[in-house]
Amino acid sequence: MTSSTLPKPGQDRAFDIEALPLRRPGRWIWAIVLLLFAAWFIQALWTNKNIDYSVVGQYLFNPEIVSGVGTTLIITAISMIISTVLAVILAAMRLSGNPVAIAFSSFYVWLFRGTPLLVQIVIWGYFGLIFEKISLGIPFTDIVFWEVDTNVLLTAFVAGIIALTLNEAAYSAEIVRSGMLSVDSGQKEAAASLGMSPFHTFVRILLPQAMRVIIPPLGNELISMIKNTSLLSLIAVMEVYTRATQISAQNLKQVELLIVVSIWYLIIVSILSIPQHYLERYFGRGVERNAPTSTLQKAREMTGAIAVQLQGKKKGARRG
Repeated sequence: MTSSTLPKPGQDRAFDIEALPLRRPGRWIWAIVLLLFAAWFIQALWTNKNIDYSVVGQYLFNPEIVSGVGTTLIITAISMIISTVLAVILAAMRLSGNPVAIAFSSFYVWLFRGTPLLVQIVIWGYFGLIFEKISLGIPFTDIVFWEVDTNVLLTAFVAGIIALTLNEAAYSAEIVRSGMLSVDSGQKEAAASLGMSPFHTFVRILLPQAMRVIIPPLGNELISMIKNTSLLSLIAVMEVYTRATQISAQNLKQVELLIVVSIWYLIIVSILSIPQHYLERYFGRGVERNAPTSTLQKAREMTGAIAVQLQGKKKGARRG
C-alpha cells in the first residue's frame, strides 16, 4: 500500500472492513443439550423419594464423620509427604550410573505397580500372620537387641500409611523420572563444567526445572490417594468411609451416608486443587503458553467472548 492510498486523518472510514468473530452455532446447541441434561439429572435426584436428604444434612457434620475426615486428611498428608521423598530418591537411583541402584529402583517400581493396592493393604494389615515379631540385631546370628510384637507395632493406622506410602512412591517415582528426563541434557553438562557435584546438580538444577512437568500428575496422584484411603476400611482404619459404613449399618441409610462421604471427598479435592493450581503457575512461569488457567479465569474469558459476539451481532443489526 503506497502513501497515497493510506487513509488521511478525518477521511471517511465507512468502507473499512471490520473483522467479526466466527459464529459457531454447534457450540450453543451442545451447551443447551448439556444444560438440559444436567437440569434433568439434578431434578431426578432431588425429587427421588428413595433418598432422605434430611439424613444427609443430619450426618454431614456428625462428630464421627468429621473425625473420620480428619483421619483421612492425616493419612493422606503423611503418606504423600513420605512417598514424595521416596519417589525423588528412587528416581535419582534410576537415573544414576550405579547398576545396583538402577536394578533396585526398577524392581521396586515393578513390584508395587504390578500388584493391586487392595492386596498390598491386606498384606500389611495382616503382617503379623507372616512375622509374629519384629526384631533388631546382628543379621544371620541369634543376637537380638530389640524385639516387639508385630501387631503392637503395626496397628491398622500404621499399616494403612505404610501400604499407601509404598504404593504411591512407585507411581510418583516414574512421574519424577519423566520430569527429570524433560530437562535438557545440556543443563547437566553445564553444571558439571562449573564443578557441581551430581547431588547438587540434581537438587539445584534438574529438580526445580522438572517441577513444571512433575506438579500436574503429582497433584492427580494426591487426589487418587485421598480416594484410595477408603480401601483402608478393609483393615478397620477409622477414616471417613469406615465411619460412614458403621453408621449406615445401624440406621440402614446406606445411600444417604454414601452421599455424605461423597460430599466430603468433593470438598477436600476442591480445596486441594487450589494450591495445586498456584504451584503449577509458580513453576510454569516463563512458559506463558503452558500456564494453567483457573476455573474463574476460564469463566471470565468465556463471558468476554460472549460479550464480543453479542456486540458484533448488534453492529450487524444496525448496518442492516
